[in-house]
Amino acid sequence: MPIVDHDGIRLVTQVFGRPGDPAILLVMGATASMLGWPDAFCLALAERGHHVIRFDHRDTGQSTTLEPGTADYAVEDMAADVRAILEAHGLDCAHLVGMSLGGYIAQMLAVTDPWRVGSLTLIASEPLGWDGPPLPQISDAFLAHFGQLAGLDWTDGPAVAAFLVETERLCAGPAFPFDAAREAQRVARVLARTDSPASMFNHAALTVREDWAGRFRQIACPVLVLHGEADPILPVENGRALAEGVPGARLTILPGVGHELPLPLLAGIAGQVADHVQRAEARAASVSRS
Repeated sequence: MPIVDHDGIRLVTQVFGRPGDPAILLVMGATASMLGWPDAFCLALAERGHHVIRFDHRDTGQSTTLEPGTADYAVEDMAADVRAILEAHGLDCAHLVGMSLGGYIAQMLAVTDPWRVGSLTLIASEPLGWDGPPLPQISDAFLAHFGQLAGLDWTDGPAVAAFLVETERLCAGPAFPFDAAREAQRVARVLARTDSPASMFNHAALTVREDWAGRFRQIACPVLVLHGEADPILPVENGRALAEGVPGARLTILPGVGHELPLPLLAGIAGQVADHVQRAEARAASVSRS
């Protein structure tokens, strides 16, 4: 897996598809490694003719991890990580697909480095610098679950795995039955790739350094918003506000879907992303000819 050294940290990346095809960089949400993007999703995008990159955020997977509670970086630093990955892979411009915090980070790049971002797909995300009436946020059930973190013994592998599986169960919407056995297998893969699983929750302390109020409205590239109707982390009103605030944005509400990428919908979501990228590529080609 290609390794990117940036600002004293190591970022592990993985590629699918052919170099030279339109590039898609996948930016996952808080606490999630690259495995938050299912293999089947990455392969489906590659089969549609895209060069796909996924990566481990700092404090996840095989990227640099800091001791739990010692991280002092901000969301802007994670946006700089994305910029460094693009540069290391020799990409002047790519299509960014961000989920949850990854969507927030992707919006930052679209505002600060618009020439680098061919399009955005924002999944289960909130507007960058929301400045309207308060939007609904994380559910009480999730807050209660995360309240157990302080008492979690991170040396007890089965207890950690059970906590993470329950996290995913709470993320899931009612559209499809929750497959605990399949999720337990995925969690085992996640835990096998890190020496410090507790460090992923350093993301819980993330803040921003700059004032981003209203900046999402400055996004000028093509935007596709995909949001689960039953999202318990960032309820669907966040997706609607995002789509309404970005000129020309397209919005797809996924009925009964939570804060997740359900297996039965992976092919359809990949198809929507690929079609969106194709439209953005055609638009860019048209502009360059005019």
